[in-house]
This record gives sequence, structure tokens and C-alpha cells, in this order.
Amino acid sequence: MDRLVKTDVQELHLQFIKGKKCSSTFKLTNLMHTMSVAISLTTTNPSIFSISKPLSIIPPLATSSYTLSFSQTCSNNIPPQAARMDTIMVRTSMLPTGKAHQDDLRRLFSKPGRHIFKDAMISIFFVGPHVVEYLISYSPKTLEVTLLLPKAISGCDEYQLNYLLKQAAKMGNPLFVSSLIDAGADVNSRDSEGQSAMSIGVEFGNVKVVQVLIESGFVMNRKFDWFLHVATAMDCVEMLEVLCLGYDDIDVNSVDSKGQTALHVASIHGHVEVVRFLISVGSDPDIADTKGWTPLHFSAQEGHLKVVKVLLDHSIFSKNTVTKEGKTAYALAAERGHDHLYDMLHLEDLLHRAARVGDVHSMKSCLAEGGNVNAKDQNGWTPLHRAVFKGHIECVKLLILHGAVVDTVDDEGHTPFYLATEAGHSQVSLHLISHGAKANMKSLERKNSRDWNCFKNHASSVVKPLTQERY
Repeated sequence: MDRLVKTDVQELHLQFIKGKKCSSTFKLTNLMHTMSVAISLTTTNPSIFSISKPLSIIPPLATSSYTLSFSQTCSNNIPPQAARMDTIMVRTSMLPTGKAHQDDLRRLFSKPGRHIFKDAMISIFFVGPHVVEYLISYSPKTLEVTLLLPKAISGCDEYQLNYLLKQAAKMGNPLFVSSLIDAGADVNSRDSEGQSAMSIGVEFGNVKVVQVLIESGFVMNRKFDWFLHVATAMDCVEMLEVLCLGYDDIDVNSVDSKGQTALHVASIHGHVEVVRFLISVGSDPDIADTKGWTPLHFSAQEGHLKVVKVLLDHSIFSKNTVTKEGKTAYALAAERGHDHLYDMLHLEDLLHRAARVGDVHSMKSCLAEGGNVNAKDQNGWTPLHRAVFKGHIECVKLLILHGAVVDTVDDEGHTPFYLATEAGHSQVSLHLISHGAKANMKSLERKNSRDWNCFKNHASSVVKPLTQERY
């Protein structure tokens, strides 16, 4: 005979509740038709478990009930089972007399031999939300923990599973998240404030957890879910990639309560790689928030050089957009003293305007603040191009005095000298020639007329004395 008794269960589940004792019952049935069986029940951890009737006798074909109790309350209110299983060992021996005292039974099982049968091993598992929370939060991520977790989850209701799903998302273990969802946790459950397991996973930067939640069918709610904004603030490009790949219809230009997109957030924090990524997936750098601030305004104010460069390369209006307070990105940078941004943010825009209208005073201020005298606009014009085209001789003199290159060409290959002559400003042209300007090829090609030749002859007669006078 292989065994003398049979058990009604192979596992005992103890519903662990913090601060309370717990117990579970099981039954043994004598398989012998004519003979009583002596029973010995021991646990692998007798210091914390107690068993009713650890030594007993079961009559022929009879059944007896037993109770396993967790015999102490843990002072720290956590289950004693860290990453292992406990068991009850069921040993038996035939008892022809059918009767024996406890001391007799003790002596019977104290001596090993062929008369002792090891009939069964009953596994002991703590179950319930407190156990799951403990395993999620404190246990090492071992194979045995992955075996214990499904058992512990079996003692949880749906409400508890939903709570535990959020805890697992926080701790960043995708296996635990999957196990809870498989057990019945609702991936779309939210608390009273709208917080979900997904929002927690994103907030804590747990990319693999977020992937599991997306694959499990999480549905975003635009009222609560600002995942792109959160991931952006954390400078987590990988999280942004997962979100954009997981949701084809995700709105990369969605705005929060301040009217700010994720690109605004990235610009505020100076996360240049995030800025590049968001623009690559369609973020609009020219969107202004409720106060009229574009991402460029924020990056300029904070002095984020690399971000400013990227935004300028991709924006259309931001450079000249003013906030509701009437400030450009340059003005905000100037307020904070970010002089390394002046050229990039086109302090020279003011210089260009002053050169165009002939405002020498404003030009002096721009140059004193560090404006680039040779900065080009979108057409390749420098302030000198503008000043000579309008014939503002005093502006021309000031610009050359501050180092303006007299022969720089615009996108069409035109020099300031060419523009001056085409506009008929001979005094300006003479001043340029006196400072080394040369007629470029396009000037010769386009002004090969009698008037042009007359002007050139006149210029030569005047320039020579001027040149001699300089030296």
C-alpha cells in the first residue's frame, strides 16, 4: 500500500490580516478498512504554526478534521513568509490495537523505520491583499516569489486587486502587473481623483509596466491623463516612444489647464532630446499657452541654448511672437541676462528694424547689448544691407564702425554696394567704396549701362582723394 490516509486538500490558504491571527482547516481520511492509523503532523516552521491534534488516531475508513493556525501576530504587521513556502508533513503508522496514549504516539514517531509512512505534504500559503502588497513591495524578485504571488492573489476581491495593481505599477514589476490583471484586476480602474495604474506607471518611469498596461487595453481619458506631459518632465524619451507607439491617435499637441503642450514642458526644463523627439512626431513649436507663451519663450527665459537652437530651426512664428505682456523671446532672455542667446534670438532683429527706419539711437543700444552687426535675416540680409538700401548714411557709418562686413552677400548674391547703387544712393555707395567695398559680378552684370559706367567713373574720381586722405 502506498499510503494509509488521504488528504482533502493539497494546499492550505491562510487569509493573512495585519494584526490578527489566522487559521485554516483540512481533513484526513483513513484508507484502511480494518485497522486504525496513527497520525503525526509537523510543519517546516513550528515556531509560527500550531496544529490541532498534532498526534492523533483515525479509526478505519473514518475522517478527522484538523486546524492549522498562525500562532503569533507579527510585530511589524507583515507576513512571515518572505520568499518561501511552508508545508505540513503527514506521517502515518498502522495501529493494530486502535488505542494509544500521546506519549506512546510520540515514541512511535520518534523512531525512524519501515513502520513510518510519509503519506502527504500539504503546502501552506498566506493569501490576501496584505500578502500580495508585501510580496510586491519587499520581496526579492525571485522565481519562488513568482510562484507565491498567484496563490496570494487568490485571496483578494476585485476592489483589492485594483488597489494592488496600482502598487505593482508603482514598484515597476511587469510580471506582478500581468498576474494581477490575469486574476481580474481592472486595467482601467481609477480612484476618486482619476488616478490609474497607468498614471502611476508613467509617473514612476516604469516603461515595461506601461507597455503591459497598454497591451492589456488601458484607455486614456483626456480629462485626467497628461502622460506626455509627465514623461516629458521626467526627460524620459523611452516612455514617450512607448506611448506614441502604443496609441496611434495620441495628440502630441494636447494642452493642459495652462494651455501648455508637452513641448512647452520640455522647453521649460531644457530637455533637448525630448524636444527633438516631440517635434519629430508632430509637436507644433508655435503653439502659445493661455498667456501667449510659446516653447521658445520658456526656453529663452531659462537660458536653454540647445533647446532654443532646435526650436528656432523648426518654428515659423515663435521668434517674433509676443506674450500677452508684449514680450518676445529675446526680451525674456534679456531680462534674465542670457546674453549667450542674444544672437540666436535675433537681438539683431531689432538692429535690422532700426537700420531699416534709420534709428541710430536704437542701433547703438542694440550694438551695446551685444547684437551681431553681421547677423543675417531669412533672406540673408545684414543690417548693412537694410541701411544702404534705405540710404541711411549715418546708420551705414555706425555699422561699419562696429565691424560690419561691407562685401557680405545675401541669398541672391547681392552685396550692400549693389543694393545702394540699385537704389540710387550714391553717397552711401561712395562711403562703402571708401571702406573697401568692391563691385560684385552681379552688380556688373545687371548694371552694365551708360548710367552705371558714368557713376563708376564719377566714383573713381572721388574715391582716390578720399583714400589718400585716410592714409
